[in-house]
Amino acid sequence: MIRTAITATGSYIPDITVTNDTFQHAQFYEGDGNKMYRNNKIIIDKFREITGITERRYARPDQQASDLGYLAAQQALSSSGIDPESLDYIIVAHNFGDVAYESNRVNLVPTVASRIKALLGIANPDCVAYDLPFGCPGWVEGVIQADYFIRSGDAKRCMVIGTETLSRVIDPHDRDSMIFSDGGGAAILEAQEDPNRGILAHKTQTHALEHAMLNMGKSYSPFTSTKSDLFIKMQGRKVYEFALKHVPLVIKTALDRAGIGLDQVRKVLIHQANEKMDVAILERVFRLYGKPSIPADIMPMTIGTLGNSSVATVPTLLDLLLNDKLNGHRLEAGDHYVMASVGAGMNINAVVCRH
Repeated sequence: MIRTAITATGSYIPDITVTNDTFQHAQFYEGDGNKMYRNNKIIIDKFREITGITERRYARPDQQASDLGYLAAQQALSSSGIDPESLDYIIVAHNFGDVAYESNRVNLVPTVASRIKALLGIANPDCVAYDLPFGCPGWVEGVIQADYFIRSGDAKRCMVIGTETLSRVIDPHDRDSMIFSDGGGAAILEAQEDPNRGILAHKTQTHALEHAMLNMGKSYSPFTSTKSDLFIKMQGRKVYEFALKHVPLVIKTALDRAGIGLDQVRKVLIHQANEKMDVAILERVFRLYGKPSIPADIMPMTIGTLGNSSVATVPTLLDLLLNDKLNGHRLEAGDHYVMASVGAGMNINAVVCRH
């Protein structure tokens, strides 16, 4: 029986640390263009209370999403000794492609995947590189697609990368801009015949009819000089309510397909969008199983110091976890873990793995 295993990971955490204090002198506006007159300290303290974020990382001015993805991919390859020419697919999840510093113009030609393949120096034309725009769940969905390729016999080795520079597409006059950050994460997946290791099951949903919420919009400031520019926008409360209603059910469906009980799950890696939301999602999952208490060490978090880097949060979490860099969180051979995400679309997915 062919099964897909994650055999190597890598991540790139940008150099520039941006603390909450950086926003003390920001001028925030409401969505209707009216100035927010609340003290910025009150706004920032409430933001930290809800999201858990105290700081986030931004890419250097000379870096774009393809650079961050390349550095994460390079780390995965060098740590494993895998020959990059042996990759059958390079799947790159992102939302905005390459965006230059001090610009919010999206650059998608050629694809980010092709750019990363070129940066890696891969000559093999049978290594197919393509982009996957799927909102924040894009990297997890790339893992699911790679699993299909491998189990069908179409591929033996795939690399899935999530990379984003959200700092280039945020509205500095929107308080939600404090959530977003930059980063890159990568994983190599390979065919193997060990039935006790690898991806066991997964589930994906798209709720587009009523929930295509995350979109681009104009700056909240009525004084912005470039009126044609669009920035990332979100409806936080609606996203929160949607996630609590649907994500736990998708996680449970994936676990049921895998034949795994919640008691057998060692770690749950959830997209780092909002600490309060992630905790509430996990509480709902445990409630579905009639369990009143949650193990203290089941859900590692990075959002407090890394912010929400969209498609890069889950692969970064996984890489830090597998390399014992998450404050005592670790996986042992045979441990089951779940990766799950929710975001623009609205898309949801979950993958169940055995380490």
